[in-house]
Amino acid sequence: MEILISLAIIVVLMVVAASKYNFHPFLSLLLAAIAMGFIGGLSESELTNTLMAGFGKTLGNIGIIIAFGTIIGSYLEKSGGAKTLANWALKVIGKNRSALAMNITGFIVSIPVYCDSGFIILSSLNKAISKNTKIPLVVLGVSLAAGLYATHVFVPPTPGPLAATAALGADLGLVIILGLIVAIPVSLVGFFWAKYFGRRIKIETETSKTSISEPKTEKIPSANLAFAPIIVPIVLIALNSIANYPTHPFGEGNIASIINFVGNPIIALFVGVFLAFKLKGKITKDTHFNWVTSGLKEAGIIILITGAGGAFGAILRATGIGDIIGYSFSNLQLGLLLPFIIAAVLKSAQGSSTVAIITTAAIIAPILESFGLDSSIGRALSVLSIGAGAMTVSHLNDSFFWVVAQFTEIDTATALKTQTVSTLLQGLTGIGIVMVIGWLFI
Repeated sequence: MEILISLAIIVVLMVVAASKYNFHPFLSLLLAAIAMGFIGGLSESELTNTLMAGFGKTLGNIGIIIAFGTIIGSYLEKSGGAKTLANWALKVIGKNRSALAMNITGFIVSIPVYCDSGFIILSSLNKAISKNTKIPLVVLGVSLAAGLYATHVFVPPTPGPLAATAALGADLGLVIILGLIVAIPVSLVGFFWAKYFGRRIKIETETSKTSISEPKTEKIPSANLAFAPIIVPIVLIALNSIANYPTHPFGEGNIASIINFVGNPIIALFVGVFLAFKLKGKITKDTHFNWVTSGLKEAGIIILITGAGGAFGAILRATGIGDIIGYSFSNLQLGLLLPFIIAAVLKSAQGSSTVAIITTAAIIAPILESFGLDSSIGRALSVLSIGAGAMTVSHLNDSFFWVVAQFTEIDTATALKTQTVSTLLQGLTGIGIVMVIGWLFI
């Protein structure tokens, strides 16, 4: 019990350091790993070797993938590709269903682009739509945020679920497929909450004088070009997962080998990067080098935090804490609820979904077998359970909460009633769907 109490204290200290003193999670994860190593009885050499091995193994698995994902996001942001996706959704769904269009746009955009950035990119379009349709800006804002948030926590190559997939040894293609299955209803729950709240209140906001047609006057990429770097890698990775099913639907010859190669996440995302290059078109104010560098700068911090989370997980495994936690909680039969609860506590306490996902994955990885989750689908559902917890709830200590509030021009009280409640409903819906899938297949 001493080591469990120590882990609980260390996690609390990490939360306090991050939320109250703005201590960087990269450093707090490494300090937590070192502290747990000594508490767990590791020698100095064992601790440092395990720390470096855990850091290196994690980055060896996903470091390049994260870099490719952020490069694609950089091109979508700088080229106007994100606005192209929004315009496409409006055209297909219709202006009268603009809130749903923004929800779907957010759902697509947040697969490679961070939800904060995606919301900022699309906020001017939100205001233009609100002015044209008389739909309250808060309805459009919360609906967009719900779509962005759903894929942000459930669908790789977003860094959080990607890191959890690597930490838990889950099949990436299976996580993508199940993540999309879970994320679609979760996204729609946020949309319906936004519509419900919009019918109850009238909020006067000063929208910009731009019109809904404003984005069309910009030189932005076509829908085909904007969708390609997102859809093509996902399809390739999914085909790779299907090709490796026990039934071998593509056979075991050259076709299967080709699919396995191009469907490898690194190769698939590399293909996505080259497809993203086409988004730049004839924009000459920056070079490809500048845009790639911008993406890599964002990737650097994410990669370091992810590596630190991997180091923390390696130390926990080396101390044998997985067996201890498994024994302590085995009689409670929490199963998939345990990752959700841990991630929800971490998310609500310190604000960052990505940090909550990475930290929870490090804690949960050693104990999957004890909870009967040591199968392919069990590991994938554990990733999604963590994702559901990591969106429950977004409030005052979450940067995304303030992005939504400020760019939707609502006060804090209204943001708590809309955005915070929306993420609560989304998180509960997510874990509910994950539990049902687990009950059916595990």
